[in-house]
Amino acid sequence: MQQSTINPDQFTGYQKFVIAILAFLQFTIILDFMIMSPMGAILMPALKISPAQFGTVVSAYALSAGISGFLAAGFADRYDRKKLLLFFYAGFVLGTLFCGLAPNYYFLLAARIVTGIFGGVIGSVVMAIATDLFPFQMRGRVMGFLQTAFAASQILGIPAGLFFSNHWGWHSPFLMIVAVSAVVGGIIVMYLKPVNSHLAVKPDRNAFHHLFTTLKNTDYILPFLTTGLLSLGGYMLMPFSSAFTVHNLGIHIESLPSIYLFTGLASIFIGPLVGKAADAFGKFKVFVFGSGVSAVMVVIYTNLGITPLYAVVAVNTVMFVGIFSRMIPSQALMSAIPTPENRGAFMAVSASLQQLAGGVASLVAGLIVVEGTEGVLEHFDTLGYIMVGTTIVTTISMYIISNRVSVPNAHPA
Repeated sequence: MQQSTINPDQFTGYQKFVIAILAFLQFTIILDFMIMSPMGAILMPALKISPAQFGTVVSAYALSAGISGFLAAGFADRYDRKKLLLFFYAGFVLGTLFCGLAPNYYFLLAARIVTGIFGGVIGSVVMAIATDLFPFQMRGRVMGFLQTAFAASQILGIPAGLFFSNHWGWHSPFLMIVAVSAVVGGIIVMYLKPVNSHLAVKPDRNAFHHLFTTLKNTDYILPFLTTGLLSLGGYMLMPFSSAFTVHNLGIHIESLPSIYLFTGLASIFIGPLVGKAADAFGKFKVFVFGSGVSAVMVVIYTNLGITPLYAVVAVNTVMFVGIFSRMIPSQALMSAIPTPENRGAFMAVSASLQQLAGGVASLVAGLIVVEGTEGVLEHFDTLGYIMVGTTIVTTISMYIISNRVSVPNAHPA
């Protein structure tokens, strides 16, 4: 099955399965990355590393993912997307296993590089599959459901990861991810059908030529730059969010799982609602709404001092409304840009630029943020102002992109 049903308002049973399995797969990938942030307060003293070194560990995943994405882009449209997905997912599981076995900082750094090489490509393959199988009119909802993986990683994964870390050491969350990922991989092998309709168009057999053709396409330049900027602010805030919450906001480390739990519960409803709104009211309009909410809440969040737990939960929840309202419609809009024969390469390059921008952002954040007395982070508010600046620029660029997108009829382009 390569085409969606004629009715763009209803999902078939197989389409529901595809959304569910891709969302669950995304859950494992996002959890593997996100678990590093809340574990920062545990991992830094355990390995005796500085904020700059921790920022390096986080950015190592992003930078290696970015480089591998570029290398994979030339091959992304030459194979059945299911096979490509399984290849990179197997490498991701192996890299995560190495993280769980890491005895020191340098081994962990190398393991994060391996994980990034494989894990960083998976998101682009998932996006290509979703775009292949669902029409534009459905993609807001599809992206919304896929983003529930983000919320699920908070509700189930991050609290469980912190619980395991506190009781069995920081290695245990990675081993938990390996076990869950093995089950997901088995289901994909058995039940996901081949995704190869793009092969009907004769693919470019020269991988470097295919990559070069994609990169030099003038229609793709602005979307590529916008994708990189969209990830910049989030990657700056994410690595130090747990340390900021504990040392600056005065929240006890044992209360961190509660924050992720409550904000995650709210987010699991936010994603599908935002996706539905994007399809109903217009993807760019929802993006503008999300940009405004994000800018305001990030400034509030990064300037907080000692704050009660309920207020931290409330601020985080509203901030995620803004973040989701940017992520989901922007992904849906971007999915309409590439042609089927270039879709995999476009998604891979976009993911690479996103990861590279995020890696640079993490390194820069590590240089801006300074650990003061008793672990208090200084200059964290500067990161918030940088994110506001990128939000303004990306809103303007997304306006231009949305005007370029021509809405297909019933099926994907």
